[in-house]
Amino acid sequence: MAEAQLCGLQDEFTCSVCLDTLTDPVTIPCGHSFCLKCLMDCWDQSQLCSCPQCRHYFTTRPALRRTTLHNEVIKKLKKTTISPPPSPPPPSKNYAGPGDMECDFCTGKKFRAVKSCLTCSASYCWTHLQLHYEVAALMHHKLVDPDRNLKEKLCEKHQKSLEIFCKTDEMCICMMCVVTGHKNHEMVELEMEREEKQKQLGATLNDIKRGLEEREKTLKETRRAMEEMKMSVKRDVEENKKSFTGLIRCIEEADRKLTERIREQEKRETEKAEGVMEQLKKEIEELKRREAELKELSETKDHLHFLQVSSTLHRESDQTGVCETREHLQRNLKFPFFFSFLLFSAPEAPVFILQPPEPQSRDDFLKYFCPLTLDMNTANRDLHLSEGNKKVTFKGTKAEYPDHPDRFDRWPQVLCREALTGTRCYWEVEYGTGVLSTHHTFCDPPLVTQRVLP
Repeated sequence: MAEAQLCGLQDEFTCSVCLDTLTDPVTIPCGHSFCLKCLMDCWDQSQLCSCPQCRHYFTTRPALRRTTLHNEVIKKLKKTTISPPPSPPPPSKNYAGPGDMECDFCTGKKFRAVKSCLTCSASYCWTHLQLHYEVAALMHHKLVDPDRNLKEKLCEKHQKSLEIFCKTDEMCICMMCVVTGHKNHEMVELEMEREEKQKQLGATLNDIKRGLEEREKTLKETRRAMEEMKMSVKRDVEENKKSFTGLIRCIEEADRKLTERIREQEKRETEKAEGVMEQLKKEIEELKRREAELKELSETKDHLHFLQVSSTLHRESDQTGVCETREHLQRNLKFPFFFSFLLFSAPEAPVFILQPPEPQSRDDFLKYFCPLTLDMNTANRDLHLSEGNKKVTFKGTKAEYPDHPDRFDRWPQVLCREALTGTRCYWEVEYGTGVLSTHHTFCDPPLVTQRVLP
């Protein structure tokens, strides 16, 4: 065997019949393991079934089951080989330079380490490494490329190299752990687990890239909305000043108050926009940092380091709060600054009324859009509500609504829950077959009713 930590396990994986490493191992009730063929040959040559090692007799031939755990460990043993000694480097490159690992056994000026021994937990230059290829007791040690974190690659309990990943306990273990504390657990080699984790890492990177794209898009749209808001404010201020030029002192006072109101609105919306932009910038910096870490991790050749670090990483793709804040902000930023009337307190001062321009396009009408929701407590039982109480359908069957004093009993009508406020209100209605009738019904508060006739 090629590794010192497995030398002590050689007897456990040796068949007492053929005195060789177990092949297709099976374990009998007394606890001893043998090659399947060796045990079958022994029992076929005798009328009695007994253990070839402890001579325990069995009244009936036991059912033989292959020992999967032993089989995996034996495969690992057979694959282990002793690495040939490295070629000596040129004398000019022997000394350790900046960034090189130094030999732990050199005195005076340190030579550069060419290998690290997991068994010795030390690093060696080419000269001191020769003992590992010449002394029989050292030839079975596990040599790896120079590594500054040797302790992290050793089992804390057995001080052996970590070479197996236990999927049951989600941890890296050594070969001693395989046959002691992790029996009957699901185990794979580090390379196989690395492949699986690599796929998960790729999915996380994709999520981060999408998150970056969406947040950068949100930042761009928010910046554009803020610029539009500032331009709108600038236009409003200029038009306001032009409208009040040459008016008497009371008009100038009204001009000042109106400008202050607009500036206050600008300040509030600017603070909201800057807050969202600052948060987006922080999230973008964090995502870029995590992206760089994940890329660096995905390119590492150290399987153990990859598995130990990747388990601490989590996907972060939730941006609902940012999107909702952006939509709310953009909706407020695009809302026109207008006032229906201005009243002045100066004695006998005239009253000036500033009316907004008449809407021409659908976009102009949408500025006065009022979202409406149908009230189930008022719906006639011939009307069926759906799609979050946004859709009403007339059907011949009665809907099972609970009794309510506000419900229409005679006519197929339904009220909306929201009241209409402001000087202008706009909403849209889609209808299919039948006749749609909408009219205002005044309640306390006033509501809108929509009626569908068959």
